[in-house]
Amino acid sequence: MRLNNTKIVVKNNNRSKQRWQWWPLLPLYPYGIKKTIFKELIPGQLWSFEQLQGIYYVAVPVRLTVAKITGGLMLFNTLAPTKEILSNIKKLEQNHGKVKTIILPTASGLEHKIYLPALSRAFPNAQLWICPGQWSFPINLPLDWLGIPSRRTRTLFSDGLPHQDICNWICLGPVNIGLGRFQEISCYHKPSKSLLVTDALVAISSKPPLVFDLDPTPLLFHSRENGEEPLNDSYLAREKGWRRLVLFASFLRPEKLSIPSLKTLISYSFKPGMRNARSHFGLYPFIWEKGWESSADSLIGKKNPLIHIPPVIERLVFPRAKKSYLLWLDEIKSIRDIRWLIPSHYSAPVRFNKYDVIKLIKSIKNRTWAVGSGNWSFLDSVDKYLLSKNVVPEDPISYLKD
Repeated sequence: MRLNNTKIVVKNNNRSKQRWQWWPLLPLYPYGIKKTIFKELIPGQLWSFEQLQGIYYVAVPVRLTVAKITGGLMLFNTLAPTKEILSNIKKLEQNHGKVKTIILPTASGLEHKIYLPALSRAFPNAQLWICPGQWSFPINLPLDWLGIPSRRTRTLFSDGLPHQDICNWICLGPVNIGLGRFQEISCYHKPSKSLLVTDALVAISSKPPLVFDLDPTPLLFHSRENGEEPLNDSYLAREKGWRRLVLFASFLRPEKLSIPSLKTLISYSFKPGMRNARSHFGLYPFIWEKGWESSADSLIGKKNPLIHIPPVIERLVFPRAKKSYLLWLDEIKSIRDIRWLIPSHYSAPVRFNKYDVIKLIKSIKNRTWAVGSGNWSFLDSVDKYLLSKNVVPEDPISYLKD
């Protein structure tokens, strides 16, 4: 079921080309089958590969962006390099030159880092550039032990910067998040006039992303009111499920969400027609209260995707580092010709200029930062608990200087 008129460049139902055998390393939905959408974002300059990733059907799109550089291609962020993805990158190489560079622009985003070893093996002649401050849990291990070839890996800023003829590189952070650091390197790609970011900004549309056309199950699962309802596919069910997924991903536990008692949960489970893995055997441990729709309205654009800092990033990463985030936005504001935003999640490309950045800055300065009530209550409780256990510091930026 197509929900809009955007052209899908690649539609491939060959499951053998979508298999990802290493999914147990990070067991996120959809596990061993990674269906991928391939789109041209900016003609002749930027392309996008998108897959779903999530827990308990709370799945959102994750994006690998391919950028045209002098003499070849640059991969910004990583995805599971299935045969489907690799075959389409090879087609791009035929027209635009070999993959010369792979960028890992984040220090903490595991869903972005986990695929770098396999992607680096797929392109053995590519130079790897990684964000400073890489860390692993529970033990910090050398890059080679993590499968990242140190002999062809460089660190952004400390070892220089790649492709400075067409790329500007902007650093956000570092911020101490206890187990390691949050740090993100954004790239302004001059030929496309596009800003490539990872997690620091998102743009969310009222329409579900195209990648759900390949697998609408997460939308249908979360569009229901209880576990005995079937996963019936319709436009309204997809849109309803999408709004709830946005709330889950943004706040983890939104204000209008409660957990049913075990007795209630079981009473709706294992009904005829629901005794299958796709419907989780009718186990649906959520109750959506009246008014949840208005919570989603604050995150989703009506006509155009709404650009904002993800609440989970604001409340758990930057609650005491607002100044650091504003400094990053100030640097982006100085980019005179910026036209597009390409986040690694949700919608892209999204129209974006310096006046949009100024609007963001004013909004952040004029509102309460890192709210502790309403939809933000659960995130607030997590942060306060981590503070009480000395997992995260009161001053997250005082000693993280490269």
